[in-house]
Parts: sequence; C-alpha cells; structure tokens
Amino acid sequence: MVSDSSILNSQEEAIRKKKTRFVILSTAVGTLIEWYDLVLAIMLAPVLSQNLFPESDARFLETLAIVVTSYLIRPIGSLIFGSIGDAIGRKKPFLFSLLLMGGATFLIGCIPNFTSIGWFAPFLLLICRLLQGLAISGEYTGATIFVAEYAPDRHRGFYTGFIQATVPLSLLLCLGVLMLTRGIMTSENFELYGWRFPFLFSAVLVILSYTIRRKLNETPLYSQLKS
Repeated sequence: MVSDSSILNSQEEAIRKKKTRFVILSTAVGTLIEWYDLVLAIMLAPVLSQNLFPESDARFLETLAIVVTSYLIRPIGSLIFGSIGDAIGRKKPFLFSLLLMGGATFLIGCIPNFTSIGWFAPFLLLICRLLQGLAISGEYTGATIFVAEYAPDRHRGFYTGFIQATVPLSLLLCLGVLMLTRGIMTSENFELYGWRFPFLFSAVLVILSYTIRRKLNETPLYSQLKS
C-alpha cells in the first residue's frame, strides 16, 4: 500500500513543478517582450532616420550611432540592477526593468518628427535608447537569476536555457509585427506614421506581462538567504 507520506510528497512535487513551469513561462515571456522592444529600433532605423533626423547623407549612420548606445550602457545597468537585486530582492527590480523598457519603447513611438521639434527629436531617441539599455541589462540578468534560483539543481541549466531562447524568438516577433503593420497600410503611410504602431503596441505586451509577473513570489533561495 502507498503510505500517506508518499502521497503527500508526490502532491508537493507536482505543485512544485507546476510553480516552476509558471515561473519559467512568465519570466521567458517578459524577457521576450523586452528583447522585442530593444530590437525594434534596429529594424526600423531607416524609418527613424527619415522622421527624427535632418535630411542629410549621414542621417542613417547618426541613427545607428544612437541605437547602439543601448548596448554600450548595458554593463552599467547590470551592475546597478545586480546590486539592487542583492539588496532588496529579485522581484522588485525584475518588475521595474519591465516597466522601464515598456515606457521607453512607448515614448519612442510618441517622439514628434524633426520638422516639429528639431534636434530634440534625436535627443529624445537617445534618452529612450539609454533607458532601454539599462532595462534590458536588468531584465536579462534578473530573469536568468530568477529562474536559476527557482530551478532544482539537476535542471538549472536546462531551465535557464529558456531565457536564452527568447533572443531569436524576439526577432521573429518583430518581423511578424512589422509585416502585419506594413500589410495593412501603404508604404507611404507606414513611413509617415505607421512605424509608430509597433512601438506603441509594446505597451499592451508589457502590461500583460507585468500583470502575470506580479503573481510571482520571491525566489526560495533569496528568501532563505534573507532569513
């Protein structure tokens, strides 16, 4: 006969596995959205150069120079969010990085054209890209740590691999959104105002991801270390 303790242990194991799957899913989806936000400006760099920069032969290169700044600031963001995560826990900076990325991406879609505000347009793009760089550094490292501290020792590498898989998936998501947006309007309208929709659409994705992530508890390992 199966003892009560064996049944109880099997039930606890099933609950633990279900909780771990929820952690991996909610974490991976959020990271996927953040990479979507970061890559989107790269794919739309030609359109951004036409709308946010003065007409010149070098405006595309100027756009790329600003876009790449988000990668240059990532080491600083990792240090900042890593220190915060050690001080106050994994969950709060984990959620904040998601909101920071979503807000910066949404604001890119709201930047007026160069003809309206002049050099403030590329300056605002620069600020948003720097914020995105800080956000993705906190998100990517935070997501990996969050899953690693939830996963059992024998599956830690496998589970954190799902976070790494979000990078190529974000490229497919970007391509899908851009193809859909281009397909429902003319090329002229897309270059005039349609390019803003993929950036604004990010707000919907971020809100959904944030709602799911709020249900996460602090990682067991950090709770143990804190106690």
